Amino acid sequence: MNRIWLVLGVLILTLGACVPNRKLVYLQKEDLKKRKETPRDTILRSHAMQIQEYRIQPLDNLNIQFQSLTGEDYDFFSKAMPRAAGGTSLSSSALAGIIVDANGHIEYPVVGKIKVSGLTVFQAQDSIKKIASEFLRDVVVRVRLLNFRYTVLGEVNSESTIVSGNTRLTMMEAIGLAGGLTELADRSYVKVVRQSGSESKIFYVDLLKEDYIESPFYYVQQNDVIIVPPLRQRPFKKYFASNLALITATISTILFIVNLSTR
Repeated sequence: MNRIWLVLGVLILTLGACVPNRKLVYLQKEDLKKRKETPRDTILRSHAMQIQEYRIQPLDNLNIQFQSLTGEDYDFFSKAMPRAAGGTSLSSSALAGIIVDANGHIEYPVVGKIKVSGLTVFQAQDSIKKIASEFLRDVVVRVRLLNFRYTVLGEVNSESTIVSGNTRLTMMEAIGLAGGLTELADRSYVKVVRQSGSESKIFYVDLLKEDYIESPFYYVQQNDVIIVPPLRQRPFKKYFASNLALITATISTILFIVNLSTR
């Protein structure tokens, strides 16, 4: 009889530590319950996404390239780009960027300051091109953000701060670049700390629900901190194997004492 209770106790503890698929699979819509009935190779649903283009902020690092038919001697825009010792261009490096000042401006000789804060990368290109066209012939302007970064912490396979050249990253892509989530990550309660001017805004997202695709928080923003908490099963799963012998011995001792006291 004692052995039966011991086996039942261990079985209950083991089952309580299991993590079901509904806590692991991203963007669910009850499809897990209808796998056999779900048609293949066809569109089941569509979602209207709230795409948010990144807008340049103060202290962003921009790489701005100019191409025109104007000779280099008269192209003061390109000359304003940082260069390494000996005249070697740093255009492929973060050092080649122009820092947006605290008021949201970049500055060039002759034309002075240009407001770029609050603009998307493409709007900034058009704005700078319009000004540069007054001085350069058939000019083409390309703007790229060099310091789009975010941090992922918690139950991920690689905690890190990631710098991406893509300013339209979804939360899924951002986590994927950090190695993905561990099996014991709570995908339904992911915390995000987002900087907005002089404020830090806190919100939570649920990666398990398919409707999250339509959320305005589906895309990562500059300097986001993504914190993934563990499931409640984590402490048990993590330490169960090493403590199984201790648990078994404790249960056996309790049953032995109970057995003696009933005699």
